[in-house]
Amino acid sequence: MPVLRSAARRAREALRTSAAAAVAEEAPPPAEKKRRGTRAAARAKEREREREEIRPVEVAAEGELGMDDPDSAARSADRVAADDEGNATPVPDMVQVGNSPKYRVDRKLGKGGFGQVYVGRRISAVGPGAAEVALKFEHRTSKGCNGAPPYEWQVYNIVGGVHGIPRVHYKGRQGDYFVMVMDMLGPSLWDVWNNNSHTMSVEMVACIAIEAISILERMHSKGYVHGDVKPENFLLGTPGTPEEKKLFLVDLGLATKWKDISTGLHIDYDQRPDVFRGTVRYASVHAHLGRTGSRRDDLESLAYTLVFLLRGRLPWQGYQVVELDFLYPSEGIHKRWDHGYRITATAATWDQAALVLSIPRRRPTDETQETLRTSAFPSQHVKEKWSKNLYLASVCYGRTVS
Repeated sequence: MPVLRSAARRAREALRTSAAAAVAEEAPPPAEKKRRGTRAAARAKEREREREEIRPVEVAAEGELGMDDPDSAARSADRVAADDEGNATPVPDMVQVGNSPKYRVDRKLGKGGFGQVYVGRRISAVGPGAAEVALKFEHRTSKGCNGAPPYEWQVYNIVGGVHGIPRVHYKGRQGDYFVMVMDMLGPSLWDVWNNNSHTMSVEMVACIAIEAISILERMHSKGYVHGDVKPENFLLGTPGTPEEKKLFLVDLGLATKWKDISTGLHIDYDQRPDVFRGTVRYASVHAHLGRTGSRRDDLESLAYTLVFLLRGRLPWQGYQVVELDFLYPSEGIHKRWDHGYRITATAATWDQAALVLSIPRRRPTDETQETLRTSAFPSQHVKEKWSKNLYLASVCYGRTVS
């Protein structure tokens, strides 16, 4: 019996038939689909591995110098400075500052928020100075310079050459760059850890701890704290030399005074929550709160560095964190909630409150989160939520806001 169909229905069926035929034509054979599925799975695994892989992170507004940048095959392209101000002035091919010999600029060693470091090779076969040095370039418009010699130069004038701090042999300006000619060193602790299957023995970490504490003690005795202690800023000596197993602390761009040199007294306490200095992963609690840096902050960052080298990661890695710092940030919480952030910690003082929101790696299916402000202990409220399998995740104490 013939099926009665309207013109519109026939048109829709014809459209579906043609679409199905097109899909059938484009569909790859089963073997090709399997290969594509395998490649897609491999790419997904690689992306997941990259997310989980622990890498040194450069943070905006810090002067750390990550030493994990790969060398570029094209040296001319590798010598283009690209700092935060968008500067694109090429690094010179030859360097001679002060009374230094002439050095040819070779491969890049690393780049940070304030400058970049290259290998410098002395052109003359004989003469004063080492045949191979480290050249640190800072553009005159970078955050660490502002048209004047870098602040780091002042620190090296005082602490340079003491135990565990590399020597600066020459410094000066060439073109748009301020240049330091420094001791050539070996790999960083990050490099050693990364090349050793992300592991270090207890004995090795213990030796690093003893030497690092000694270096920080000498630097602190000069009245300065480093401010950015992390694996990337600890370097070993040049391989094949008597100093290859010695430890050195580099990158003093964030170093600050902890005491007044003239009086010997500790500098005044200050707190600026809007200012952060250091590297988020290894920074001390006081640094995250914007407090004046002191010796304890270097030691706390060193402790995190040692835990990282020994365990391979720190407990707070793998989370994206936002800190809110105002009286009752309900609007900010709600906005971030829609983007996957959840309250993971709270803290308060008499005049401010802070809520830390993170993106959980694995989100529970039955999640519920609630904030409560009260001037009395909320026993009844807690009991009601407890009966619904809701538990206290974080508690803080601060002033009552009317």
